Amino acid sequence: MKCPFCSSDNTRVIDSRPADDNSSIRRRRLCDACKKRFTTYEKVETIPLIVIKKDNNREQFDRSKIEAGILRACHKRPISVNAINKLVDDIETEIFNMEEKEIPSTVIGEIVMDKLKDLEAVAYVRFASVYREFKDINTFMDELKKILDK
Repeated sequence: MKCPFCSSDNTRVIDSRPADDNSSIRRRRLCDACKKRFTTYEKVETIPLIVIKKDNNREQFDRSKIEAGILRACHKRPISVNAINKLVDDIETEIFNMEEKEIPSTVIGEIVMDKLKDLEAVAYVRFASVYREFKDINTFMDELKKILDK
């Protein structure tokens, strides 16, 4: 592992432990050259998952796209960063547990909306309005009525 401070290849692990999410390992490292410490995370490499977009284009699964969409939906809402990270972790776990090599983006969108619905109603409506591309106020109101009925 290269030192981020001096770019030396001489680094060693001084402490290892599971990260907070228990799906990666947190390693504290020490550079033998400059004596500075830094942290790395080691995660199991998974089989690449391909997402089939609405226009039938295919691209590799990108967790950051889900995270960005959820962050936009939760903007100025009383939702902690930890809750958002846990939500994204849960979504990613559910997607990978399907053990598919290709997954339609519509399936991912529905999973995100199901999880957001349980987390926060306003964030759910924001995400749904973009995802479902509401064309007019009536479709928007129908979605709100579904939430209110539950």
